[in-house]
Amino acid sequence: MKNPFRYFKTSPEIIRLAVMMYVRFPLSLRNVEDLLHERGIDISYETIRFWWNRFGPLFASKIRKKRAAAYRYQSQWRWHLDEVFVRINGKTFYLWRAVDHEGEILESFVTKRRDRRAALRFLRKTMKRYGRPKVVVTDRLRSYGAAMNVIGNADRQETGRWLNNRAENSHQPFRRRERAMAKFRSAKSLQKFAALHASIYNHFNQQRHLYSRQNFKQNRSVALAEWQQLAA
Repeated sequence: MKNPFRYFKTSPEIIRLAVMMYVRFPLSLRNVEDLLHERGIDISYETIRFWWNRFGPLFASKIRKKRAAAYRYQSQWRWHLDEVFVRINGKTFYLWRAVDHEGEILESFVTKRRDRRAALRFLRKTMKRYGRPKVVVTDRLRSYGAAMNVIGNADRQETGRWLNNRAENSHQPFRRRERAMAKFRSAKSLQKFAALHASIYNHFNQQRHLYSRQNFKQNRSVALAEWQQLAA
């Protein structure tokens, strides 16, 4: 594999740091520029924009492939599906999201409608990458039931008030990023950033409330070390 940094004078460590800061935290491009300047790195915010467009999908793809391979050998017993409204230039788009029972974001998918056809494309794309779950939790949108009838797993669907909080909570980090970016300009940029943000959020989300401080620090260090080796 060719070195993706071969034509860049800036070191890969700085590029990874800039991309991580912009995607992981609710910061604008100019915020990242100022933070890097405090560390003695003089880079324009337009350069940071180019870096995350160029290297963000590459980093996210490597994280996603590793996680998808691991999920193939695990028990996929519960998924949570939900969609959220996103306004782009006065038009409404729908961001579909699949979340597993531990809160890991499996897939993000943008469509113009939320009918049976859109739900079917979303389900097929997710199942092709991660396999079939034993239980699928959704809201009362009829498109889910119609799509699952086509796939043949309608008996695995569960609906109920509070059952889908996993998927509802997964939208909150994305909403914070949307506000920091002053919304999106096109559905293509929304799809690109949503998929990229989901992968990087999964990588660094350690769920510190579930275990001791010592284990959290160890897992955080491992995640950071793995990030620093991406595309090395």
